Amino acid sequence: MKRAKVAKKGRKAKPQQAKKTISVQAVAEKPRRRYITLPESMEWYRPIKKPVTLRLDADVLAWFKKSGRGYQTRINRALRKLMKDETSERSSE
Repeated sequence: MKRAKVAKKGRKAKPQQAKKTISVQAVAEKPRRRYITLPESMEWYRPIKKPVTLRLDADVLAWFKKSGRGYQTRINRALRKLMKDETSERSSE
C-alpha cells in the first residue's frame, strides 16, 4: 500500500513572478558579442573558457558586481584588454 504524499509543514508556495519580456527592437539595438575576429586570419574564434578560483580584493569585486549580472564577463574583458595592451607595447618596442 502506497502512502499519499503530504505537504511539509511550514512551507508556503512561492509567489509567481511576472515573466520578463524583451522587445525585438531592444535585442537588435544591443547585440551580444560572443565571438572575436582575428585580424590575421579573419576567421571567427570563440575562446575556450576555463573554470578558475581567483582571489580579488573586496573593493575590486564590489566595483565589478555593482553593475549587476555579467560581472565575470566584465572582469574577463578587462583582463583581455590589459593582455592586448601589453602585447602591443612589447611588439612596438
